[in-house]
Amino acid sequence: MRKDLRPALARGGTSVKFRTMKTVVVLGASAKPDRYSFKALKRLREHGYNALPVNPGVPEILGETCHPSIRDVAGPIDTVTMYLSEAHSTPLIPDIIAAAPRRIVINPGAENPQLANAAEAAGIGVVHGCTLVMLQAGTF
Repeated sequence: MRKDLRPALARGGTSVKFRTMKTVVVLGASAKPDRYSFKALKRLREHGYNALPVNPGVPEILGETCHPSIRDVAGPIDTVTMYLSEAHSTPLIPDIIAAAPRRIVINPGAENPQLANAAEAAGIGVVHGCTLVMLQAGTF
């Protein structure tokens, strides 16, 4: 469960983390704790990101309603971190590009040259790397 910032804000306080919180979509999020997408979702939240799970087959992860599609995510998206195989992500390319994230992180096992090319053509940054390693190294 996320920390409730309303009491501090009601007292006139502000939180730098709250003001600068970036939305990260975890595409292919899993409710299984042993999966990397679950670990990434949890670690992103621990690092202060507004991490949102997207998976049409899962109703809830870590107490958060799971969005069935990236189209259902409201507001600007800073980063999409991919945990889908090429076969599963290729049909989603138009929706991912339409969401206009600043960048896409393509995790190991989620490589998709067609997605990378489409993103770069649309001016979206593409990072081939591991979200968990990037968080650990402070480079996310």
